[in-house]
Amino acid sequence: MHLIQNFPFISIILCLASGVVSSVLSGKNAKRLCISLVSLLGILNSMVLFYVWKTKESYTFMMGHFPAPWGNELRIGVLESLMAVFFCAIMLLSLCGGMKRIFKDVEEEKTNLYFVMIDLMLSSLLAIIYTNDLFTAYVFVEINTIAACALIMIRNNGHSLVAAAKYMIMSLLGSGLILMALSMLYDLSGHLLMSNIKEAVAQILPGSQYEIPLTVVIALLCVGLAIKSALFPFHSWLPDAYGFSTPSSSAILSSLVSKAYIFLLIKIFYRVIGMDVMIDHKITNALFFFAVIGMLMGSLSAIKEHDIRRLIAFSSVAQIGYIYMGIGLGTKAGMMAALFHILSHAASKSMLFIAASGLSEVSGNSKDFTDLKGSGYRNKIAGIGFTVGALSMVGIPLFAGFTSKVYFAEAAVNASTSKMAIGMVILAISTILNAVYFIRAVISIYTPRNEHFIVPGYKPAVTFSVAMVFFIVLNFVLGIFSNPIMDAIEVGLKMFA
Repeated sequence: MHLIQNFPFISIILCLASGVVSSVLSGKNAKRLCISLVSLLGILNSMVLFYVWKTKESYTFMMGHFPAPWGNELRIGVLESLMAVFFCAIMLLSLCGGMKRIFKDVEEEKTNLYFVMIDLMLSSLLAIIYTNDLFTAYVFVEINTIAACALIMIRNNGHSLVAAAKYMIMSLLGSGLILMALSMLYDLSGHLLMSNIKEAVAQILPGSQYEIPLTVVIALLCVGLAIKSALFPFHSWLPDAYGFSTPSSSAILSSLVSKAYIFLLIKIFYRVIGMDVMIDHKITNALFFFAVIGMLMGSLSAIKEHDIRRLIAFSSVAQIGYIYMGIGLGTKAGMMAALFHILSHAASKSMLFIAASGLSEVSGNSKDFTDLKGSGYRNKIAGIGFTVGALSMVGIPLFAGFTSKVYFAEAAVNASTSKMAIGMVILAISTILNAVYFIRAVISIYTPRNEHFIVPGYKPAVTFSVAMVFFIVLNFVLGIFSNPIMDAIEVGLKMFA
C-alpha cells in the first residue's frame, strides 16, 4: 500500500489528537494549531484526490488490517476526496474570516475549547465522508452533534443557549431514528459494512419476506438524516442555531455540517440500499415533495426577516430543498446537480455569514437592516463579498449559484413528465423569491444612511479580507469552470456506486 493511501485515516486521527492537545493549550496556541491542522489536511487530501483521479479506481483502507465482519474500513474515491478537500478549504476560510469575532464572542478561558470542538467537528466530517461502516458513521454523527451544539452555545448568552437546546433536541431525535434503523438493518443483513449490507439486501429482496422491515429501515434513515440536515418541515432549529452563534460557527454549520449528513444519505442510497431499491420504494418521490415545498417556504420565511443573519439562515432551508430536489429526481443528472450544489451552496453561504458579520461590525453590531444601511461603504470588502454571495444565491450568470440552477434545470428536463413540470416551475418561482430578499438586502447595505455608525480609521482584519477574497474567487471558479468539477463528480459517482 502506498503511503498516500493512508492519508484519509491519518487525517481523522490527527484531528482527534489535535483536539486532545488543544485542550491544554492557550486560546492563541490552540488557534495556531487548528489553522495549521486544517491547512495540512487540505494538502494531504488534495494528494489523495490526485492519486485516485490518476488511478481511476477507488480503494479501501482496513483499520487494523482486520477484514469484515470484525474489522472497520474506509473507502476512498474521487467523490470522497473531492468533498474532503472542499470541506477543509471552506472550514479554513470560515475560521480565518470569523477569527476576530471568535475572540470577541467567546470568553478568554474557553477559547481553546472552541478550537477543540472545531478539531472534533473536522474529524467527524472526514470520517462521515470516508467511512464504509455504518456504525462508525453513526459514532461520528454523534461526535458531530456534540461539537456542533458546543459551537452554538459557546457564546453563553440566552439566545445561543436556547438555540443550542433546540438543536440538541432535534438532533438527538434524528440520531435516535438513525440508530433504530441501523439496529434493524444489522438484524436483517448481519453486517455493518456498507458494501456487505448491499449484497445482503439484494439477496433478501427477491423473496419479499422482509419488504416491510426494509421499508421501515429506509424511512427511518431518511427521516433521521432529513431532521439533521434541516429538510422542510424539520427545519425549526435552524434559524436560531445559525442566527445566534459566532459567524465562523454559523458558516461551518450551514455550509459543512448539514451537507455531511446529506452526503451520508447519498452514500446510503448508492452503497447500502441501492438506488433502484430507493426508487422502487418511492422514497425519491417523498424527498422531492418535501424539497419543493422547502424551496418555497424557506424563501417566504426569509422575505419576512429584518435580521440579516436569520434571513441567510432561512435561505439555507430553501437551498437544502434544492439539493433534496436533485436527489428526489431519482436520476444520475439530478444526483450530480445535487452534489455540485453542495459545493456551490457551501462556498456561497459561508461567505454570506462571514460577510454579514463584517457588515454588522461597522453598524454598531446590529443585524437589523435599518442599521445596516450604508454598511457596504463602511466595510467595502464585506459589502462586495455579501453582494457576490447574494447574486450567486439568486442565480446571476458567472456565479456558482447560476451554474447549479442550470444543472438542476437540465436534470429536471430529463426526469419524468410530472417531476419535470414541477421542478421547472418551482425553480423559476424560487429564483424570483431569492431575488426579492437578497436584492433587497444588497440595496439596503448600499443605501447611504446612519453616518453615526462610521468608525474613524476602521480597517477590517487582514484574515477577514483575505478570506473574503478567496471566497469570491472560489465562487467565480465554481461558476465559470464547472465542467472539470462535474467531470470529477461523474467519475466519483461511478466509483461511489
